[in-house]
Order: sequence, then structure tokens, then C-alpha cells
Amino acid sequence: MLPCQPKAQGRPKAAEAEARLQELVVVAAQLFMEKGYNKVSLEMIAKQARVAVRTIYVKFGGKAGLFSAVIAAGRNHFFADMDDLDTSTRPLRDVLADFAMHFMDLVTSPVAVALHRIVIAESQSTPELAQAYYEVGPRQTREQLIRLFARPDVRAQLRDDVPLEMLAVQCLNCLMGDHMRRLLFQPDSSPPPEVLQRQLDIGLDMFLGGALRRPDTVTA
Repeated sequence: MLPCQPKAQGRPKAAEAEARLQELVVVAAQLFMEKGYNKVSLEMIAKQARVAVRTIYVKFGGKAGLFSAVIAAGRNHFFADMDDLDTSTRPLRDVLADFAMHFMDLVTSPVAVALHRIVIAESQSTPELAQAYYEVGPRQTREQLIRLFARPDVRAQLRDDVPLEMLAVQCLNCLMGDHMRRLLFQPDSSPPPEVLQRQLDIGLDMFLGGALRRPDTVTA
């Protein structure tokens, strides 16, 4: 009888590998917030997350890619339970109201404000940081709204003389107001939920008041 051969240690299961990557992103987020972007090395992140530096390069392409993953993970978390803007059949105002609350919960969260401060402070010396932040954060949000406004059923309700990108920008501006500016300079200035909801309702009404076609011009 042949002796039993020891089982070869295979690669981690897919679920385990995904959990390790998620832990890596969490560790990176914590270090970025504590020390800033430029003062955190990949070696520091790898050591605390118990992975090889090579893993970070393979999975994320480097530190900027890992920072992008941090932004994307936060964004996905806050929008996870929101109706898909590409397919939702609810009235436009209801869809935008749902989006507005999820969006504001995201951008006013302590983690998002801290990362925003890092980008502002270090983007001049590290341009790839600002680019990574924009591509995964603001650009994704803008394109999300552009796709909504481009839907034939939605486009028919909106002024056809205003480009889709401008509609998205103005929608975000009406919703944001000066919330982010106040949070950047006054960290404890976030209004109570009922006040924030009222501000979002007003901002949404202002946007729709300027963006919707007049009743006599709406087409089927």
C-alpha cells in the first residue's frame, strides 16, 4: 500500500480571498485617515493587513488604485440599498429624493469628509490622488444621474435645451448647497436629520422647478 500523501495546500477559497481584500481596503482606509495619503507606505498597509506588498500591486495597481478602492467601497456601501436609477419605475421626484438621501449620507459621513480633506491637502503634490478620487467618486455620481436623465421616459419630462451633463451638475449643486464646505471647516456642523431632509426637499424642488418642461411642452 502506498503511503498517504499529504494534501497540498491550495489557494484560498474565493470567499476567503474576497474577505482578505475587504480587510485590506478597511486597513488602508484607516491608515489614510490617520496619517494622510503621502505618509502611508504600501509596506505599512501590507504589514497591518497581513498581506504581501505584491498583492496590493496585483489587485490594485499600487497605492492610488488602493485609494480608489477605498472610495469605491464607501460609495457602494451607502448606495447598496437604493433603487437602481437605470430601471426604477417610480415617479422622478421619488427616485431623486431617494438618491438625494443616500448621496448626502455618503458625502457627509465622517470617513468621506476625512478623505475629502486628504485629497484637498495633498492633491497638488500628488496629482494621481485627485484623479483617483474624482474618477471613482464625483464622476461616478455624475454619470449615474446622466444615465437616469437620458432614459427616454425621464428625458421626456426634462427641458430639451439643457445638456444632460448640466442637468446632473445642477441637480448635485441644488442638493449639496454648502453642506460640504461647512463640514470641511466645521466638522460638527452637520444638521439634524429632520433639518437635512427639509433642506434636501427644498433643493430638489428648486432643481425640478428649473429642469422640468412646462406642462404644455411635455411629450409622451
